[in-house]
Amino acid sequence: MPAEPVDPELAPVLERLPPMLDPYADIAGTRAGLHTLACHFPADRDGVVSERFGVPRPDGSELAVEVYRPVDAPGPLPGVLQFHGGGYTFGQAPPGEDRTAIELVRAVGAAVVSVEYRLAPEHPCPAAVEDCFLALEWTAGRAAALGIDAARLAVGGQSAGGGLAAAVALMARDRGGPSLVHQSLVVPDLDDSAGTRPTPADGDPRLPDGAFVQRGWRHYAPEGAGAHPYAAAARATDLRGLPAACVVVCGLDPLRDTGLAYARRLADAGVPVALHYVPGAWHGFEMFAPDTRLARETTAYWTGRLRAALHSGREGGSEEGPGSGLTPRPSSAAPA
Repeated sequence: MPAEPVDPELAPVLERLPPMLDPYADIAGTRAGLHTLACHFPADRDGVVSERFGVPRPDGSELAVEVYRPVDAPGPLPGVLQFHGGGYTFGQAPPGEDRTAIELVRAVGAAVVSVEYRLAPEHPCPAAVEDCFLALEWTAGRAAALGIDAARLAVGGQSAGGGLAAAVALMARDRGGPSLVHQSLVVPDLDDSAGTRPTPADGDPRLPDGAFVQRGWRHYAPEGAGAHPYAAAARATDLRGLPAACVVVCGLDPLRDTGLAYARRLADAGVPVALHYVPGAWHGFEMFAPDTRLARETTAYWTGRLRAALHSGREGGSEEGPGSGLTPRPSSAAPA
């Protein structure tokens, strides 16, 4: 079992989990299974509408994006570029069925642009990150037609999506825009060194461990993350001038230590940071225990920070809750 104890509320959930299957053993099969599951349980779109677009890439192909927004929303809305997780190899919801985007529309009061970036191993880095940046440029350039306020744009994602959001924030700074007000990095996979050292989930076959993370990186960056400047955001040497960030890490997550390190580096570079540490929880625990207090509080924390940044101009919000930390350093409640 992991050295850090499982949260008592989550312990019964973990006890019921079977040993984890390797999704990388049959990537096509994993994608098909996730798609079938999504089709069997369609998202609740009540109060939310969406429109699908094809964004031209430089090579003539098209990037699919879907813009979700509240029904009859008055005036320009802030915009969130939402990048899905899935180890850089899985993901993509059926058209109009991106649950995370739909829930964000309701929780944040924003237009949410869901990006179907190209997946590894067929399309290794930099395909995904260039797609995500292209979607940001497209959104900013068409903001008025989309009913989006180009002065209130944010990027966000979970796991691989969080890694892509961090990389896109770097690209926007380095390439001269578009301007961002916030980056939401939820259990972000942003460092190719994650999993190369012992991780808190090692030894429990029910949980994603360091070897699991490394398999994803080998598909995404087979030549090594150093082959492209934005493959792994944590490799950036200068984090100054980036938008305010909310970073969420879980105590039993193999991405925990690299997420904490990135949050510290952002803070040391003068970037406003809100850090939320979830003790006793594993990577993706919300999917298995969505109705628990811990899952609800974790989701409410990072969506609240995002909403505050988009609607009140406060970079990352000002409320401080249990397990959180603000500039200049993350909370001492998080492990060193």
